[in-house]
Amino acid sequence: MLENLMSLIKEQATQSVIDNPDIPNEKNEAVMAATGSSIISSLQGMLSQGNVKDVMSLFSNPSQASSGSPAVQQMSGNLLETLTGKLGLNSQQAGGIVSSLLPAVLGSLVSRTNNPADNGFSLQGIFNQLSGGNTAGMDVQGMFNKFSAGGGLDRDGDGDVDLNDLKAAFAGGGTSAGNAQPGGGGLLDSLKGLFGG
Repeated sequence: MLENLMSLIKEQATQSVIDNPDIPNEKNEAVMAATGSSIISSLQGMLSQGNVKDVMSLFSNPSQASSGSPAVQQMSGNLLETLTGKLGLNSQQAGGIVSSLLPAVLGSLVSRTNNPADNGFSLQGIFNQLSGGNTAGMDVQGMFNKFSAGGGLDRDGDGDVDLNDLKAAFAGGGTSAGNAQPGGGGLLDSLKGLFGG
């Protein structure tokens, strides 16, 4: 997932980052890494806080990527904070990246995840990585299909159990010593490693 996400970010970053005269060339790689970190850490944060419906909503419709949905708002805030606070970009530079690159990346990620012919991304694979493997035994795609078709997992009265099970996979309770926090820092560390950072 990480390599595919970073490839997707690089594909989308040409105009908004690489060819953007407002972004110093020496910061291009760091900006792309920050975008990936923001997406992953925001998704992990929302899922660990039980906001599974917001994440499901994002992945149910590519137009959500630019709609100002709660998931996108959280990612935008995280990315803006990283770009200005850690990378030293001014608010105009950072705002331009957030408003152009993030929706493009998310729209492409959601479209590719929903495309059965594209095996680069799958909802199951994304959730497995975000949960540190805790969702491996669950039918995430089946839950997602119920959510998309019915407008909510409890539409037929039994969806809440599935949703609660999914929430529990990210809640952090009952993890063993060998299995650190769900999603762990390992995913973000791996992302940084892709850029040698």
